[in-house]
Amino acid sequence: MTHFPLLRSLSKHLVLLLAGVSIFTAAWSQDKPAPLLLKDALQHALQNKSTAVKARLDEENSQNIIDEAKSRALPQVNANGNLTYNPILQLSAVPGELAGQPGTTLLIPFGQKWNSGASVSLSQTVLDKSVFTALKAAKTTKEYYKILSGLTDEQVIEQVATQYYQVLVQRQQLVVVDSNLASTTRLISIIEGQYKNGLAKKIDLDRTKVSLSNIQAQRQRLINAVQLQENMLKFYMGMPIETAIHIPATQLDSIKPQLASIDPVPDIRKLTDYKALKKKEELLELQKEANKAANYPSLSLSGNYGYQGLGQSFPIGKSGGNGANWFDYATVGLSLKVPLFNGFATRSKVRQSNIEIQKAREDLKDAELSLNLTYQNAKTQLQNSIITLHNQEENVALAEEVYSNSMNNYHQGLAPLTDLLDAESSLTSAQNNYSAALLDYRIAEIQLIKAQGNLKTLLN
Repeated sequence: MTHFPLLRSLSKHLVLLLAGVSIFTAAWSQDKPAPLLLKDALQHALQNKSTAVKARLDEENSQNIIDEAKSRALPQVNANGNLTYNPILQLSAVPGELAGQPGTTLLIPFGQKWNSGASVSLSQTVLDKSVFTALKAAKTTKEYYKILSGLTDEQVIEQVATQYYQVLVQRQQLVVVDSNLASTTRLISIIEGQYKNGLAKKIDLDRTKVSLSNIQAQRQRLINAVQLQENMLKFYMGMPIETAIHIPATQLDSIKPQLASIDPVPDIRKLTDYKALKKKEELLELQKEANKAANYPSLSLSGNYGYQGLGQSFPIGKSGGNGANWFDYATVGLSLKVPLFNGFATRSKVRQSNIEIQKAREDLKDAELSLNLTYQNAKTQLQNSIITLHNQEENVALAEEVYSNSMNNYHQGLAPLTDLLDAESSLTSAQNNYSAALLDYRIAEIQLIKAQGNLKTLLN
């Protein structure tokens, strides 16, 4: 029995320990954000960036525009009611002959003190070319906003993808600096030991320390640059700036330079930029038709039914006596409007529309040239960036070999420290140039994918 309190105490401490481990694990997992892959960044941006959200709202609102256009072709029904009190009735002059008083003029009040009524009216467009043109224009507007939404998505994808790889390259450069910092620190330790044993000069130690200080300053600048680039990436993603993100460095290893992506020649007329301008031209054509519709006759049907009460007292109650006199009425009409002359206003509007259509066609011609230029330049840039990337890769391998040989020669006393520091500086420059070439290649590839109209493939 004496073991039970001890057992309970151990159990209690075990439970507290497990709870503490769980809390620590949860806190650690919260502090360390999940790896942010490119496709994750793009999907987040498309869902949260304000420009993409607004484009989807415009696309959604286009259905409301269609519904508004449809309303003009549907019956219009209105209900009306009124109540009027006339404290002083207007007098009308009537010849006395009507009342057997020739040669006199009688002033007789007409109307009732109280007048009330309620009615329902209906109107229906039977024939109006402008109504049906507006309906076609509304449907085309919906298609236009859908294209614009796709164009906005492509712009967001381009911005986020470009910024994403800029962050990657900055981080890669930071890795290079950290490696140089570690190697220089080890070198200082070696030289300090040699200096204490009289095998190295103080100037060699000082030079190495200066080199270390320069590397530390460069590292701090890169840390600041990485932070700024990450903040810009969050902005393009529509993410709160204070949110922590983690971009895995292994993403750089996925960059495999290849010329295969150059082969698909784009059909300019299928690109989103061109389709948006083409749809704008269609809208201008419909605007022209709407202006011309002002010259066409229009026909509409109308109907009205009402109930009215008149009396000397408040119009509530039975007809006759002191009550109100109630009666109903109804009308049905057909209205035809034939435009004859409006001072050439319609002709002027049609001519303005023709000018706008011509300008839109010129925009299409210019867009076709611009999109072809973009594709050709992107293809050339990609080809050149691949050549540069291969050259820089070979340059890094050579610089690493030179640095290794310089390190061995320095340890064996066959080369001065300046040769080693120069080799280290050359290696750092080669590595940074390789990182820059990686970024140039990736940006060129993104531009080529954009020119081919395949930016959304980056989401896969």
